[in-house]
Amino acid sequence: MPHAPIDRYGVIGDCDTVALVGTDGSIDFMCFPYFDSPSIFARLLDEEKGGSFQLHPSLTGARQKQLYLPDTNILFTRFLASDGVAEISDFMDISEGAHRLVRRVKTVRGEIPFRMICAPRFDYARASHRVTRTSDGALFVSEGQDRCALRLRTFVPLDLQDGAAMAEFVLRSGNTVTFVLEDAASDAGVSADPYYAVRAFKATHDFWRNWLARSTYRGRWREMVNRSALVLKLLTSRRYGSLVAAPTFGLPEQIGGARNWDYRYTWIRDGSFTLYGLMRLGYTEEAGAFMKWIEARCAELNPDGSLQIMYGIDGRHELPESSLDHLAGYMGSRPVRIGNAASRHLQLDIYGELMDSVYLYDKYGQPISYGLWADLRRLIDWVCRHWHERDEGIWEVRGGNQEFLFSRVMCWAAIDRAIRLARKRAFPGPIDEWRRTRDAILEDIMTGFWDPRRRTFVQHKGATTTDAALLLMPLIKFISPQDPLWLSTLAAIENDLVDDSLVYRYRPGVAAHDGLLGGEGTFCICSFWYAECLARGGDLQKARYYFEKMLGYANHLGLFPEELGPAGEHLGNFPQAFTHIGLISAAYYLDRELSGRG
Repeated sequence: MPHAPIDRYGVIGDCDTVALVGTDGSIDFMCFPYFDSPSIFARLLDEEKGGSFQLHPSLTGARQKQLYLPDTNILFTRFLASDGVAEISDFMDISEGAHRLVRRVKTVRGEIPFRMICAPRFDYARASHRVTRTSDGALFVSEGQDRCALRLRTFVPLDLQDGAAMAEFVLRSGNTVTFVLEDAASDAGVSADPYYAVRAFKATHDFWRNWLARSTYRGRWREMVNRSALVLKLLTSRRYGSLVAAPTFGLPEQIGGARNWDYRYTWIRDGSFTLYGLMRLGYTEEAGAFMKWIEARCAELNPDGSLQIMYGIDGRHELPESSLDHLAGYMGSRPVRIGNAASRHLQLDIYGELMDSVYLYDKYGQPISYGLWADLRRLIDWVCRHWHERDEGIWEVRGGNQEFLFSRVMCWAAIDRAIRLARKRAFPGPIDEWRRTRDAILEDIMTGFWDPRRRTFVQHKGATTTDAALLLMPLIKFISPQDPLWLSTLAAIENDLVDDSLVYRYRPGVAAHDGLLGGEGTFCICSFWYAECLARGGDLQKARYYFEKMLGYANHLGLFPEELGPAGEHLGNFPQAFTHIGLISAAYYLDRELSGRG
């Protein structure tokens, strides 16, 4: 059976982890019990070895539909045929520490046979396990050093074969069956009776509805903005306040290619943009939780005053990268990587993104502490000493460091926000020295990164090509969106990177060598940046046109990936927080400007 397209999946979660549920009713990816725990289901990455939790009716020629219960992360998968209609509702119990997946299957019309196969594969499908029958289901226990145990509860008789629990049953119209998969180490086990399912469903439903009701956004495209907010909440760790860039690993940026990364970590860059997005929607509590996580990272700066570009969700520094060579990869895309060696990269842009979000949080959230300021002062002093260095840049190239323009721009932004914050709060600091450095960076950019022949800013010193990251230059107020230098740069970006409403982040083989084989698709967040740039430049109708065209590339549930392929197929890890952040930012600005102009 071929791999299902990435866009055929919905996500459910409990703010500790997520599961990907296909339109065929199969859960084909899930790390458990936390985002960065080893996978227990990874059929998405290997049909034979990965493991899955399948649940589906036996209906000939059934049409499949999938939808979220509005304003929640509760997912319905429906199967519609002339001889019957079946429905599966999937959610994760949102109660803190529950670590419980709930699946309810129902016959809506007719009398329908069903089949269930729960076949976990522990430790990224590396560990063997045994399964035993219990009074109300089955117990799966892995073997080896990292022992893990799962309990499947149901009143349906189970057949145990080859490490899996299977069941075949028939439901008449109006009847339901519940399956509960939970952490067997938990003392709070529950029975899979319908009363638990009803209570948990209601509590989870109320949680998501109440959370979304706190959003202050009332503008255009509210449904898409709300779905993006729900995605960001799903990807936020309730334990630590940090946010994973995506809940998956190993999904390719090009089918059959080697650009297959692990995104289950917290990037300073992505997290900082997320903090901005959450504050835009009025979620100051979530922004404050992430700010505490940021404050903890700033309290443990490297001895020289620098930060890593990413950390584990718990703040750990070591994220060793390795390959799961026993997995075939999504549609043969190998290697399947876990961990991320980019954690050791030098990426100077992170300091600007961090300081911009801190400045905005201090302005619209809560005043930051003096202790955080003392750490930020060390950090800014480091930026003043290192802004001119070569680095791997925002796109984490592995083909050698360059003097990237975007890194320069964000170093300028880091120092600029530090100066503003110091003045606003009367914090001590060498403001005159910082101002001289900030101005020197601006002069360096204007003289060293401008191509007078093409009349554009370029990706790095010595280049003639552009980079979609430059679209952030007016968004972070480095340059006016109507400055002639910017308008000619935007025209060059449109010529180099824009394909209708879709934007490449750079052209592999033309821009800075990224050290990787193969190509990639268009980068979704860059398309939203482009729309916002057009709006800030005053072309609101064109901006709205491209923004709304881009919305059409979401899947049937309003979820976006990292990239889009040549046929508009979803590529890369999914769903991608970065993309949904870009959607929120563009929607917010566009709606405000359209309303302001009447």
